[in-house]
Amino acid sequence: MSDSHGIVTIDTGYQRTAFCAAYLVVEAGRAAFIDSGTSRSVPQLLAALDTHGVPREAVDWVVLTHVHLDHAGGAGGLMRELPNATLVVHPRGAPHMIDPERLSASARAVYGDEEFEHSYGALLPVPAARVVAADDGHVVELAGRPLACVHTPGHALHHLSVWDARARSWFSGDVFGISYRELDTARGAFVIPTSSPVQFDPDAMKASVHRMLAEAPARVYLTHFGGVADCQRLGTDLIAQVDAMVALARPLAQAPDRHARLVAGLEALYVERARRHGVKDAAQVIPALLGMDIELNAQGLAVWLDRGFAKATAG
Repeated sequence: MSDSHGIVTIDTGYQRTAFCAAYLVVEAGRAAFIDSGTSRSVPQLLAALDTHGVPREAVDWVVLTHVHLDHAGGAGGLMRELPNATLVVHPRGAPHMIDPERLSASARAVYGDEEFEHSYGALLPVPAARVVAADDGHVVELAGRPLACVHTPGHALHHLSVWDARARSWFSGDVFGISYRELDTARGAFVIPTSSPVQFDPDAMKASVHRMLAEAPARVYLTHFGGVADCQRLGTDLIAQVDAMVALARPLAQAPDRHARLVAGLEALYVERARRHGVKDAAQVIPALLGMDIELNAQGLAVWLDRGFAKATAG
């Protein structure tokens, strides 16, 4: 279903229902996708075009917030179905879309061939002539509707967010955190940062959130999952949580059982915040719903700690 600004939330079907989204923006009969999901998600994105009466030839842009596979793994397959579309991506991400072999090989090494094929499918290349490397502030015009690509590092160096001035909304990828609808309460949405490896930078993430809040957005459209309002509260909460995560991690930099203690500390942090937010049975709900996110956040904090330790010893 599209909202009053022609923004369609598409559940990409990755992992579970209401976990990972891509977006279709429709303006005067022309369209843009924000993120593509995995290769397994392409049928859902094409179905959204059919549902909203948009011919494939009318899609002008596919904009990627970053090239992690749950956001961009389907870009090559999707572009093959959209004859007039141009792919827009951060300059650091563009080479991986033109030649995804290194991306594919590293993901296979992490997940194994069986899980890679099940969750992600083939990564198809996009011809270089159809790729635009978007500098900070690059504007995509969708039938006269400007979509500004703003570099927002913190989750990844190659991350950008898309500012839709017409809707006064951001498409935030992962830099504005994750917020699952199962955790909504009378107080609104519940959000946590995502520091997943390998390029988490807490100072950059906080600066990106501040930059986004400076536009006084009406909504932020998260990949995980969906549009949220009350953006100033959520952004302020994200910044506080990044600080809390850093405070948790620093004393554990050289701990022999560091990973286990990071996981336990993050779980306790999120459970306590969820309780205060009014989430019922938070001690059971948070580990069940956020278990994978907690694991990835612990890994992201560990990589950040090691990067800082390596710099300190090199100096």
